[in-house]
Order: sequence, then C-alpha cells, then structure tokens
Amino acid sequence: MASLQKIREHGVLLLIIVGLAMLAFILGDFMNSGASFFHRSEQYVGEIEGEDIHIQDFENAREQLTEVYKIETGRNDLDEELQSNINNQVWQLMVMQHTLGAQAEAAGMTVTDDELADKCIGEHPHQIITQRPTFRDQSGQFNRLALVQFLAGLDQASHDPEQAQQIKQAQTYWMYWENAVRLTWLQEKYTDLLQELVGANKLDAEQNGKAAQTNVNVQYVMQPYFSVPDSTIKISNSEIRDLYKKKKEQYKQEPNRSIKYVAFDIEPSEQDFKDVETWINKLQDEFKTTNDVAEVVNPNSDIIYNGQNYSESTIPAQFKDWAFQKGRKAGDVTEILFENNIYAIARMMQTGYTLSDSVELRGTILASADQLDSLKNEWKQGKFGTSEDTQWVTETMLSKEIADKAFAGQKGSIFTVPYGTGVQAIQIVDKSAATPKVKVAILSREVSPSSKTYATLYNNAKQFVVSNKTEEAFTAAAEEANLEVETAYNLQKNTNKVNDLQQSRQIVRWANKAKEGDVSDVFECGEKFIVAVLTEVKDGEYRPINDVQAELRMEILRDKRAEILIKKLKDAATLQEAADIASAEIKTAEGVNLNSYRFGDAGMEPAVIGTAVSLNEGELSAPVKGMQGVYVLQSTSKKTTEAEVNVEQEMQQLNMRYSYSLPYQALNLIQDKAEITDNRSNFY
Repeated sequence: MASLQKIREHGVLLLIIVGLAMLAFILGDFMNSGASFFHRSEQYVGEIEGEDIHIQDFENAREQLTEVYKIETGRNDLDEELQSNINNQVWQLMVMQHTLGAQAEAAGMTVTDDELADKCIGEHPHQIITQRPTFRDQSGQFNRLALVQFLAGLDQASHDPEQAQQIKQAQTYWMYWENAVRLTWLQEKYTDLLQELVGANKLDAEQNGKAAQTNVNVQYVMQPYFSVPDSTIKISNSEIRDLYKKKKEQYKQEPNRSIKYVAFDIEPSEQDFKDVETWINKLQDEFKTTNDVAEVVNPNSDIIYNGQNYSESTIPAQFKDWAFQKGRKAGDVTEILFENNIYAIARMMQTGYTLSDSVELRGTILASADQLDSLKNEWKQGKFGTSEDTQWVTETMLSKEIADKAFAGQKGSIFTVPYGTGVQAIQIVDKSAATPKVKVAILSREVSPSSKTYATLYNNAKQFVVSNKTEEAFTAAAEEANLEVETAYNLQKNTNKVNDLQQSRQIVRWANKAKEGDVSDVFECGEKFIVAVLTEVKDGEYRPINDVQAELRMEILRDKRAEILIKKLKDAATLQEAADIASAEIKTAEGVNLNSYRFGDAGMEPAVIGTAVSLNEGELSAPVKGMQGVYVLQSTSKKTTEAEVNVEQEMQQLNMRYSYSLPYQALNLIQDKAEITDNRSNFY
C-alpha cells in the first residue's frame, strides 16, 4: 500500500517519464524505419513499372555481360567507355524485360520452353545464335557442330580449377544469349501482332497506288528566302514567346548540366627525358656483351626478350631495315635510337633462318595420354574425334609452349601439351610459306612523367582550383595562363563521358551534384588533369526559351520572308513574269507524283509537290511557301494511268515499309509511357 501511495504522490512525474520513454520508443522506431527508408537509396539502382531494381541484381547482370564481352573480344582489360556501354545495355535490357514483358503478359503472350529450344538449338537457330563468333568456322559461317560441342561441354564436371572456371564462364555466356533470344523472340512476336493490327489495309493500298498513277511535269521559279535581307524584318519578343508556347511540347528535356573546363597535359619534363637517356647509356655496354641478355632486358625494358621470332612485318619499324640487312649477324648491336619519346637499342640474337608466319591447328582435350594413339589413327583416317574445327594462328596468339612446337613441327604431325589432369592434343594441319625470321633483343623505354613531374603538374592544377573559386575568376585565370577553355553541354546524369576526355564519367557525376558556379577539384582523365566550372543547371521539364530562341527566330524569320515574297509574286500573270520579278531562272521538275520524296533539284518540298500534282495542264499556281523559298509553278503535262491498282502488292510494300519502323516505335512508346526511375548515377 505504501508503494501505491508513493506512486499516487508522484503520478504526474511518472506519467511524464513513461510518456518520454514511449516517445523515445516511437521516435526510435521511426528513426530505424526512416534509416531503412533512406538506406533503400543505397540498395536500388532504379524502379521500373513499380518494381525495384536491386543493386545486386544489376551487378550480377553487369558481370554476366562483362564475361560475354571478354569471351567474344578476347579482352580482359575493358576500358571505362566499354564498361559504361555495358552499364547502359544492362539497364536497357532490364527496362525491356519489365515493360515489354508486362505488355506481352497482358496480351496473353509468352515464349514457351519448346519455342526457346527451337530458336536456340533447332534446325534453324535465331540469328542471335548464328551470329556468335564462338559458333562460326574460319569462313565466318555458322557451324552447327561447334554449337553442339559447346553445349555438350556445359554439363562437364572437372576437378581442375582452371577447367572448372572455363566451364563456368561458358555457362554464363550461354545463359546470356539464351535469355537474349527469349526476349528478342518475345519482341518479334509482339511486333508481329501489332503489325497485324496497324498494317496497311485495302484503302491505304489503293490510295498509295493511285498516288503514283498521276505524274506531272512542271516548270517553276523559286525565289530563296535569303534574298530578303534580315534588316528589313523585325521580330518582337512577344512573337518568340507565342511560338515557344505553341511548340513547347517539342522542347521536353532530361535534367542536364553545362560546364567549362581547362586541361593540364600530363607530359614528361626535360628531366624525365634526361633520366631515361642516362638509364639507357648506363646499360648499353652490359646489354652488348652479356651472355644472358634476358637477365638484362626483362627487368628493365618495356619490351621483354623471350626468343620471339620477328618477321619484317612484326619487328618494330625502326629496326626493320637494320635487322634484315644483308650480312647481318648475331651479336650486332644498333646505336641508341630516339623516336616518339622512346629510347631503344637492339641486339641481334639469331638470323639467317626461315619459319612460317602462321599455322593451321586442330586440337582437342584428352583425359589422358593413353588416348593419344587412338586419336592419331582417327585423325589420319579423316575422323576428327570430338572436334573438326581448325584455326589459323600466329606465334603471338599462342603460349610459348604451344608456339615453339607448332612452328617447329612438320605439317600433319601431332604434339601434346599438359592440360589440367589430362593433355591437349594438337595437329599441325597446314603451314604458311616460310619467310625470313630473326631473333632480336630490344632494350627500350618510353619517357613518361616521373612521380616528381606528376606531383608538380597536379599541384599546378590544384593551385588553379584554390585560386579561382568563381566562374569569372576561372575564365580570367585560364586566359592569363593561355589555357584553352573547352565547353560541354547537355551532361545528363547517366552521360558516359565529357566530349572525348578519357575516364571522365567522374566529371559528369560531380556536375550533377554541384551547384551552378561551383569550381571542381582536380580530375585525372587519361593523360590530362581537368578542372571544371559548372556554368548552367537545367532541371526544368522543358528547354528554356533562351536555349531555343535562335531556332524560333529563324522560323519566324522564314515565315515573314515567305509573306514578303508571296506578296511580291502574287500578281505575276505568267511564269516568265515571276522569273523577272524574282530575278531567277525557270527550271523543270519531271515525273512528280504524290509518292515523290524530292521535287526536281530543289530537294524535299512536300507542299510544292502537292501543289504541282493538283494543277491542271497549263495552269499557273499561286505562290507556294516551300522549305527553301517561295515557288511559282506551271504544269506543262499531266498524265494519269487508269490501270487497276494491285492492292495485294501495294499492301505488301506498305507493310514492308512499316516493318522497318514499327518495332522501334512500339518499344519507344511502351518505354515512354512506363514509369521508370533511373538512379544508376548514384552508383556509377
């Protein structure tokens, strides 16, 4: 009871304490949920039709496409531009999957497993499959056997880590193209359906056929718009504003930025040149006399010595004449040469022999060497075991172990090299004609900026930033330092790079986060340090009137010139009078009909073409406002063919014309109408 009394006595205080505790609990829960909410922006690269795209899913797709690029190009070093292209391709693929997928599902359309199998491995695979270099022979033709063998290898199990990794890469490669076929086939089915709905009908066909049946020949006079001086025409701001309002929907834009920037070239200093010259002078005596040239060259030179066989076409150009000069012998050494910022000296190691430039090889993997005799018999009998593919290769395309045996061996012979726990058997199918070869050791180094030079150049660029914090100061300092100021416009949040600057995606990211007038820090873009200033921020839904004012003014100017010229020519009673008034010659346009794309030599003039066809023979037209000027026409002949229109043929032609543009237009329309949020710029 005493405890209850104490509670009653301190009831108000306790209520306050409990209330604060509950508030803290509620706020804590809200902050946690809020943290989760804000953390979402770190997890999702975007949203397509209400579905979040998780960063991990996007990364997995990027890695998959990256592997595809590596396999198809043979490159492992993908530059920034190619990585940006991969990024964009993955996003577009995801957008298509979600938008087209939703439309197809609503129409009850899908790609069945049987359809997919037929399009991937059936008698007539989809062109996505047949165009893959992996499944083509030396002539560039699709090789079905290569596809079958590739697919058979996907299910192999291997305890060899290298081979297991190759199988995994092959599986990734196939999954990507299988999905690409599925999506492309779905798109083709969907657009085929649309083609049936929006294709040409009989009325279209008849109208198109009849449009070509009336042909006219006309004479005409054209007075160009530029004949009216600008100074005679006044254009008010209100006229520009009115036209802008009328055309505003044509000026929709994505948020974008404009910048100015200066570049500080990262180039070697005079001391860097002296240092490399000193380096090669110190090593040249040892290079000339050593018994182990590789020990001198390989730790020091940009070009390693591994006994490579050089031909006249593969040896560095500056040593070609020297190396293949008559009487050249092993041990001869050149003078130190300097060319294109490279110091180099060469030593002849072997000369006076010939080898093929390339060999044609056939290879297969064997579980063990015990199978080799059986394989040799099969190959001699024209049976090629698990592979009938051959390939012409040069020495540099092969590992040294394979190249040495392939180029030294005889045509038709078979050799082996270890492969995992088994062996790789290779047959020399053919060899190109032998040509003179040499072995040359080259001690070479390109002069590049030293760390000291790099630091000095960076500090110069950094000092430019520190000293110039406004656009005005930036521009003035650049002019004083004789630095060229470049501009870049329309940098959207996912723009890959700035103009032709290497590795400049970082500048785009900065520009889309900075404030107008901000000066950037120093960016390293390839062989340049870049400092930029953000000159304009455009976040509006439409391009501002100032951006399109010149375009609007030109349109108004053309219209006013047309009014003047029409008034000037309207009273001409004959074509010759019109020619005299316009100080122009009379020209001829023949075979004009409503399907014509051009009007004589004047180019695209749809209004003039329509007027020409409507004229009766001998009739003089009123002045016509065209694209290039004002025209006066007179029909000299008009012929109409009364032949019956071939409706089926016309429909086929129209549908063929539609088929080129419909898929592109349909997909664009679907994506334009979709709700898409792209946040990739937060991550890449």
